[in-house]
Formats: sequence, C-alpha cells, structure tokens
Amino acid sequence: MRNSKLTRDECLSRHFHGFQPLTRSATAGLSGGSCIIEGQGQRVVLRQHHDPSAPDFHFLRQYRALHSLPSTLAPKPLGYFSGWMAVEYLEGEIPATLPDADATAALLYHLHQQKPFGWRVSLLPLLERYWQGASPSRRTPRWLRLLKRLRKRGEPQPLRLAPLHMDVHAGNIIDTPAGLRLIDWEYAADGDIALELAALWADDKTTLIAAYARRAHLSEAILIRQIKKWRPWTQLLMTTWYEYRWQQTGDQQFITLADEGWRQFTNKG
Repeated sequence: MRNSKLTRDECLSRHFHGFQPLTRSATAGLSGGSCIIEGQGQRVVLRQHHDPSAPDFHFLRQYRALHSLPSTLAPKPLGYFSGWMAVEYLEGEIPATLPDADATAALLYHLHQQKPFGWRVSLLPLLERYWQGASPSRRTPRWLRLLKRLRKRGEPQPLRLAPLHMDVHAGNIIDTPAGLRLIDWEYAADGDIALELAALWADDKTTLIAAYARRAHLSEAILIRQIKKWRPWTQLLMTTWYEYRWQQTGDQQFITLADEGWRQFTNKG
C-alpha cells in the first residue's frame, strides 16, 4: 500500500469519512500537506512527511516512536496510511518561548528515561545528504572542509544513551491541561543526551543545563564538556538543513537562516 501514496483527499475519503480539514492553517508542528481534520465531534492531526525524497521507513519510524511513548510525552498515534499518519490532536497553548528551565529539564529527562526506540541517530549521513541535496552554487570549499573535518574526527562517544526527540524548540511543545507534551517526532532516535541538549533551541541554555544535570544526577561540568563536543555537529547540521530545505522549497526564509548560520561559524573563528 505504501508504494502508491495517497493524496490528502483520497486519505480522507478512504479512512476519515465525514472529516474535513480545518480552514485555519497556521499551526505549529505542521508542515507541507499536514493539517488538522475535524468530524464526528473529534479533531485529528493528519501528518505528511515534509521531505518527499526521504525513504518511507523514516516516516514509519516516527509512527513507531509515537507508539512506544507514553501519553505523558507525546500524542497518541491513530493510524498509518500510504504517505500519511493520523495522530491525536492535543488541546493546549503553544508557548512563544521554551518553558522555564525546570519544566523543560523535567520534560527532557522524562523522555530520556523511556525505553530505547531501537535505532540510533547518526549525524554524518545526514550532513552528507544535505551536502548532496543542496544547491551546487552554495556548496563552498569551506563547507566541504568543515564536513571533512567532522568526518575525520568522528562523532563523540555518548555520555548516556537514551531516546531523543532531536528537534526541541518552543514550536514543538504544547502546554496542555495535563502538562507539557512534545510534538513533531520525525527526527526521533536513540542517542546521547548531550546531543539533545546541544541541538535544543534555547536563548539561555546555561540554566537549563544546570537544571537537567541536577535532575539526571550528572556532573554539570561533565555534561557541559560533552555538549561542547557536539556543538560543531549540531551547528553544521542546522545550517546545512536550511540549505537543503531552501533547495527543496525555494522559500527565502531558509536561505536567510542558512546565511546567519554561516555567519555564526565565522564569528566563532
């Protein structure tokens, strides 16, 4: 069935009779053809992989990750169809910024205490994929040098392995009446907890790292040292993901963000 992907309307007619997409479209955690549908007094999030070139098993992994997680962390998966995934709609507010350090640390630690997903995050293949998928005019010698340097260095040995979300920012958090929940699990995989913290989008990581170290019974100095090992990887990953997405979509916001990422590399020497 997955060999022939359904359109949204085909998916609705076959599996969600009586449901209609909401006209409101600006919703965090949704991209591409993903949407909220409503029918029979119920709302459901119908998700589509934002990257049409990604293998089907990447999307299926997200569904399996949601199946393995408790409702205290993530929305419940409701069905997997050809090119689509239905998940529970979570009522709540999307914060403008990350919740306070203690609340965010508690949410991450709760995730990191769960059973492993069964597959590992590997950044080098992603970095190489983004290089290959970027515009040839944007593939500079500097970018290639950075990529070769990280390839030679190799990924850091993990401090502590755990299931990771790998895209934690305010837009992927829902403040529900029952507490904070994470959405948009497409990058979920097992990996180093320090990688999660290095990749996290936060204005002030210092307080958050200290709160996480206390909760996880880790030395703050050791955790900071491990996070620093991952920072070149996460910075290049984020910057080149913007390059990749710009080539895919032509959306100017991605090239603006990529340019800012390269400037940060320059500012850090």
